Amino acid sequence: MKNAILGVQMLFVAFGALVLVPLLTGLDPNVALLGAGVGTLLFQLITRRSVPIFLASSFAFIAPIMYGVQAWGIASTMGGLMAAGAVYVLLGGIIKLKGVDIIHKILPPVVVGPIIMVIGLGLAPTAVNMALGKSGDGSIQLVNGQLAIWISCASLLTTIFISVFAKGMFKLLPIFGGIVVGYVLSLSFGVVSFDAVHQASWFALPNFTFPEFNINAILFMIPVAIAPAVEHVGDILSISNVTGKDYLKKPGLHRTITGDGIATMAAAFLGAPPNTTYSEVTGAVMLTKAFNPVIMTWAAVTAIVLALVGKLGAILQTIPVPVMGGIMILLFGSIASVGLNTLIKNNVDLHKSRNLVIVAVTLVFGIGGMAFGIGKFSLQGVSLCGIVAILLNLVLPKDFGETQHVVDNAQIED
Repeated sequence: MKNAILGVQMLFVAFGALVLVPLLTGLDPNVALLGAGVGTLLFQLITRRSVPIFLASSFAFIAPIMYGVQAWGIASTMGGLMAAGAVYVLLGGIIKLKGVDIIHKILPPVVVGPIIMVIGLGLAPTAVNMALGKSGDGSIQLVNGQLAIWISCASLLTTIFISVFAKGMFKLLPIFGGIVVGYVLSLSFGVVSFDAVHQASWFALPNFTFPEFNINAILFMIPVAIAPAVEHVGDILSISNVTGKDYLKKPGLHRTITGDGIATMAAAFLGAPPNTTYSEVTGAVMLTKAFNPVIMTWAAVTAIVLALVGKLGAILQTIPVPVMGGIMILLFGSIASVGLNTLIKNNVDLHKSRNLVIVAVTLVFGIGGMAFGIGKFSLQGVSLCGIVAILLNLVLPKDFGETQHVVDNAQIED
């Protein structure tokens, strides 16, 4: 019974972030809950239920899903996301054969840092538009602009306050807190409609969207898996530090990343966002000292049960755009900061021409909207800059630009 209660608590910690992704991308939050529950159970099966970690909606895929849904529809986007999950499984096989070092060789900090920055900064206009009460692309005013500013600022300030000043378990709930305060304010302003809630059934199967396989969507999504794959390594190291066990060795990184991939493929098959390991839940594990992986089994089962409550999904979809916009301003800025911190923490020297070229080209391609197309096929955004960053890292010589730099210095000294 104690494990069941702790499991519900873990889901509560993850809940705000879990449902935010489908709400932003136009997917069904009930399907996301089911995808998180099923994905976590599959992860536990592959890792022999040895890691106390919960998997749910990945923020790294928000921009690609938005673009994919607009360009090819939800079904084809899900097919692309299944392919991204297959990349994780392939990485698991490579790690099994070649060891963990292969990841650091192909994806060093100079590649991963700017890609993560693009994921956050590329979504900045969407966050601001929604905070102003507009649709993500800014084309439609959904909520009065004056009211939207008050609502989005309340959500943003609450999220910041909880992140900075809250103690204990409350510190892990900034997104949930921001949603609650923004929603209450929205109710007082009368911008919430409950028509969909009245029409929804109490219990119903979620609105599944099964995948279709479109080569454009597949090739677009595959490179997006780069940043979350590296993030996965960091999360496994983090939970290892918390519990005092080395999960890179047992069950092994090859198993955990394969489990992540299978979880993502299962979620996308149902029409849910890709799964990733949740650092919020790792923080809760550290606070509660709840190291038993069975607790995550209970969290997963609870998510599956909640996914069948039709009115819950309908209520979540009544959350007004400015509430999510306010939270997104901090959220996407935080993602960009993680990318910047990746460069700083790993002492990436931007005075070296090679590093500067990789970071500069990646950032401008990703944020500027550069696109390469052949016929109907087009690559842009995170996908394009991910491929470009990897290719530049592999092609540019290690001493690229250094000879000229030495000559310049010598001339200055003379």
